[in-house]
Amino acid sequence: MKLAIIGNGAMGKLVRTLAADGGHEVARVITSEDAARGMDDLVELLRGHDAAVDFSVAAAVLKNIEAAARAGVPLVEGTTGWNDGAREARRLVEAHAGALVYGANFSVGVNLFYRVVARAAELFAATDYAPFIEEAHHSRKRDAPSGTAIKLRDVLAAHITRDIPVASTRAGHIPGTHRVGFDSAADQITLTHTARTREGFASGALLAARWITGRRGVYEFSEVIDEMVTGNR
Repeated sequence: MKLAIIGNGAMGKLVRTLAADGGHEVARVITSEDAARGMDDLVELLRGHDAAVDFSVAAAVLKNIEAAARAGVPLVEGTTGWNDGAREARRLVEAHAGALVYGANFSVGVNLFYRVVARAAELFAATDYAPFIEEAHHSRKRDAPSGTAIKLRDVLAAHITRDIPVASTRAGHIPGTHRVGFDSAADQITLTHTARTREGFASGALLAARWITGRRGVYEFSEVIDEMVTGNR
């Protein structure tokens, strides 16, 4: 694929490296300086690519989504912390016949973890066990709780009506840890996903970029995983 990468931070650089290793062409890297340009300029920078991958900042997400849709370039949106703009994002994509795949977390392992947690929530729904979520990330991560923790809370809330507290830690260089627990007076059961590196997020974003090419509309990364799991079956 001929790719454009939006964002030149740690994740953007990692996506560039893995893309090159996978035989893709990274034809354009859009930095914070480019993002300051007007909409027409940003559209021209994106035009002609097979897909774009965005790991920038939450404040720039809607502008990037609109620019990619106007340019006719499918966009993989890996930035977190912009949940409040989801309805506007969908409107922009549909207005310009664009294509967008987004997710709280592009790790394949995390998305399979969502399914494990959903099944556990079904089993614990009729019990007195109290659910909770704990998450920890590096000190540079800006949003708290993480998008993944919010998604896990939604997964649990689909089956459990009681309050689901979420605790967040930001320290050091932690790549990302999410722990879902069910606690009672007698015992405690926990499910944990620990990211060893950020490569899982980057490789998942590239998987999504291949998947979204040639499509139109708005998709969540879980739909990519659903198709992958169904295909394996």
